Amino acid sequence: MTTPSIDAHVHLDTHPSHHSAVVATVAGTARHIAHAHLSVRGFESVEERTLVMARIDHEEPYWAKRAAQALTAEGISTEITPGLREAIDEEWAWANYPMPWCTRQEIRESSDEAQKIYDDIRHGRLVIHAHADDSGTVVAVGSYRDGSSVALHGENHLRTITETFDSPAEALADFERLHGDTMRPGPAPITDVERQAAEARSTLHSPSPLEPDLATQRTEMVPAYAADPADHDAALDEFVTEHDDWEKWRTWSDGTTHLIHESQTLRAELVHETNPRETAWTFAAYETPVSDRMWHLTLTGTTPAPLLKTLLSRLAEGDAWETAIGSPTTEKTVAEATRPLTDAGWKHTIEGRWIRWETTPGDAGVQFDAFAAQNPSTLPTWTFWAGPSVDRPTWALHASPYTPAPLLASLTEDLAHGTGTRTKPTAPHRPAQLKTTRPGPPHVTNPHTASRSL
Repeated sequence: MTTPSIDAHVHLDTHPSHHSAVVATVAGTARHIAHAHLSVRGFESVEERTLVMARIDHEEPYWAKRAAQALTAEGISTEITPGLREAIDEEWAWANYPMPWCTRQEIRESSDEAQKIYDDIRHGRLVIHAHADDSGTVVAVGSYRDGSSVALHGENHLRTITETFDSPAEALADFERLHGDTMRPGPAPITDVERQAAEARSTLHSPSPLEPDLATQRTEMVPAYAADPADHDAALDEFVTEHDDWEKWRTWSDGTTHLIHESQTLRAELVHETNPRETAWTFAAYETPVSDRMWHLTLTGTTPAPLLKTLLSRLAEGDAWETAIGSPTTEKTVAEATRPLTDAGWKHTIEGRWIRWETTPGDAGVQFDAFAAQNPSTLPTWTFWAGPSVDRPTWALHASPYTPAPLLASLTEDLAHGTGTRTKPTAPHRPAQLKTTRPGPPHVTNPHTASRSL
């Protein structure tokens, strides 16, 4: 039996500024039918004829394909652009996924469950009562408006329901028993991934092919901690070119590059195309080429360019042996490392084992963990950050005990007094004669990358 044709057409394309998101443009006298089908398949309306799918697991191309198949089965014609088709056909994997034994489909199904939890929270179906930090992982407790209460573990595509309760009182009592030390009221601040998904749904700009997008980029000077993220690959290549006492090595995986100093006591690792909130760089120092690691320092993918430049410059200067050895963390080394912050008048607070220096607005800071300094473990002794809070940073730098105080002082000097550049889009200018042109399909920019990490 042939499915009757419906006068509705759907055009699916990549989002012009959020590479994993998908834009659907509907047309035809029965476009409301296509609109309804798209709405139940994860698309949200942003304009009368435009919908966007923006997920927290970056699986939009896969689900867009599924939606297209369902629309076709209903007799609605669907067009997929070459750029989106390429994203659909792309094979990729999550870096450092915590359950490496899962198949690609199993990971997709798990992340879809996380997406449903996120949607329930965003639409008010699941109310979060409190959140906490559980050894570096966000946990939360909440209640469905029409059902049970739940305990949640993780965030973004890793968020799961770990336990179900009959009442909010029971759930909160158990949550306080387990996480009372770090418990905070209400939901945790939104993640970068959640923010980017929200932006994709709210800031779509879809000029027609006859209406060129004349938006420009404006560069402004900002504090170093607020500068644009570094181009890590370019910084690595430039460093190797300028310093012949360092060698670049590629492993069996093209996803990682190693830098090794000729003394073999300083080494660095760059994970290419990592998620911006995950570790991109790891620097490690050794007393001898065959000894255990003396100290290490990590940077997330969104670390500003000035800080990465300073770090690489300091590692290239002086005697690599002295840099590798470092020294124990003492009051003197802490004072030396943070003197630039003190001189700049950053707010100084002590909360239990944590000592913090923060800007007056609280948008950047340095945290010293006295417990971690005296009890070496996986916990960082030093945390440099910028963003909403130290627990929810836009970028973060973590350093272990024995990290040389002069190296830390150079980084705090950048935070306190350094500057960098940040690009901001200016409002597009439209020729007057084109303002009444009927909007067409979104402008194609093909911005997606191999990892599909935002």
